[in-house]
Amino acid sequence: MKFKTLLSLAAGALMLAAGSAPALAEKLVISNWDGYMPKDMAEKFKAATGIDLEIAVHATNEEIMGKVTASGGEGYDVLFVSSPFAEALNNLGLLAPIDHSKIPNLANLYPEANELKHDPGNTFSVPYTWGTTGLCYRSDLVKAAPASWNDLLTPADDLKGKITMLSTDRWLMAAGFLADGLSVNTTDQADLDKVRDQLIAAKRNLLAYDDTTFYSKLVSGEALMVHAWDGWCNYGITDKPEIKYVIPKEGSDLWVDTMVVTKASKNPEAAAKFIDFVLNAENGKWVVENIMYKSPNKAGMETVDKALFEKYPNMSITPAELLKYEQLRDLGSGMKAFSKTVSEVMAAK
Repeated sequence: MKFKTLLSLAAGALMLAAGSAPALAEKLVISNWDGYMPKDMAEKFKAATGIDLEIAVHATNEEIMGKVTASGGEGYDVLFVSSPFAEALNNLGLLAPIDHSKIPNLANLYPEANELKHDPGNTFSVPYTWGTTGLCYRSDLVKAAPASWNDLLTPADDLKGKITMLSTDRWLMAAGFLADGLSVNTTDQADLDKVRDQLIAAKRNLLAYDDTTFYSKLVSGEALMVHAWDGWCNYGITDKPEIKYVIPKEGSDLWVDTMVVTKASKNPEAAAKFIDFVLNAENGKWVVENIMYKSPNKAGMETVDKALFEKYPNMSITPAELLKYEQLRDLGSGMKAFSKTVSEVMAAK
């Protein structure tokens, strides 16, 4: 989900002891989105475990997916990726199984975090954040509060030219799928064609496709309604309480960002220690208070000041409610037709 700050990826080689020289301290290479964990994570983890972290940054799931598939995972230990990409990496044989015996803080997760469709029982991935996608709008400026995905695709006159949509493939298409009562994972060609035509028609009413600054457009009033991930809507609410978030009546996708260990990791036990450290209550609390996403870390969520949930109501969606929504899944061989459809939407005038 998510963080799309465009920064270059700096991949480091894992240091190994050579010959009869004394063994060097363990070192892990982590790749994550910028700002998606505490800035002092490396220092705190080193203090707790003696293990060094090298933190690389990827801008998108697609970027790190390309790098890992090209290298076979060499040079990386732990990756932060969204669940469809975790599933795809596992299907390619590039992920190590999660050893639950070495990650006691898995007990901090909500029971529902073990029931995710992409990986029941967390066998190859560990959930880090989760949430919904919906509509974020200026309640003080719209004539009527949006209630349907069709309010985005076929908007009222007062909204035309003042709407943004996410351009990231899976979420762009999901808006059309949900509006039509379809699975967010459909690869049926007739369904793809139908949604393609709807999304092309919707372009004439858009201010822009925007995955990174849409909430600031709401704050300024340049946009009145945007297609948004729930946590990003919270950034807008921080500056403008009149901004509201709604899950349309047709529902949402359930997105999950995860941690995975590469099969090529030379330090799987240290990787398990890192995931265990991330899952402590303090770090779970940091996620909620700083990224402003919901966390599957029950221990962390329970330490957050309840006033935060009052200010940002979408934070209060329960795990049971989240699991009612369909997860985005790896589309496998169906991804080719899916990507072709998205390209046609984006290229259309």
